[in-house]
Amino acid sequence: MIKNYTSTVPIERSINHIESKLVTHGAKDIMKRYDSIGRLESICFIIFVSGNNVSFKLPAKIDACCEILKSEIKRPRDGTYEKVEKQAERTAWKLVSDWVDIQISMIELQQAEFMEVFLPYAYNTQNQQTFYEKIKESKFLALIK
Repeated sequence: MIKNYTSTVPIERSINHIESKLVTHGAKDIMKRYDSIGRLESICFIIFVSGNNVSFKLPAKIDACCEILKSEIKRPRDGTYEKVEKQAERTAWKLVSDWVDIQISMIELQQAEFMEVFLPYAYNTQNQQTFYEKIKESKFLALIK
């Protein structure tokens, strides 16, 4: 069962919750990025870590979520796919919100450090890639050597 696939939490509430959690733990310069059709696609922010400002980008992969939700529909009616597209936005952002909650709880309980859990989302603003995207592009060779 997919978590939050029926979420009724408005996107704005999930975003506000994410921002609040991040600010409480030192985030500054929070920025939102939108896609070509005006949907929020990611939240970017900066955290001061070990004497450096480190940028992060938390994406919500709405299109991927939408495709999965659409694939579950057995008998679509008029307007079903439009409703699923809105649901995919709510679901994707609610998942990111829940994920941030869990990671912040891990940090607060000293089970992990901020960089330990957010490292895949560390963002290089010059090449516009997250750390995960960069090592994936190299077929994870940096992890092997």
